Amino acid sequence: MLEEGRFASIRELAEAERVSLSYISRILRLTMVAPDIVERILDGRATVGLPQLMKPFPVDWDEQREQLASAVAKTCR
Repeated sequence: MLEEGRFASIRELAEAERVSLSYISRILRLTMVAPDIVERILDGRATVGLPQLMKPFPVDWDEQREQLASAVAKTCR
């Protein structure tokens, strides 16, 4: 909805969806997860869950792979 221009800000999106700004901000962070990690999660090949992804994680994809190595196979690259 942000990319489509339906809302000009995260605050507008939060208000429209009737959720807190904090919640929207935490959920939007998930868009920064490396695509191969997302694929493995969706395919059931990774044991990383939402609680783990809601904790701070690096933006750099290689650093994500290192931090999540126990939950995501090393062949993730």
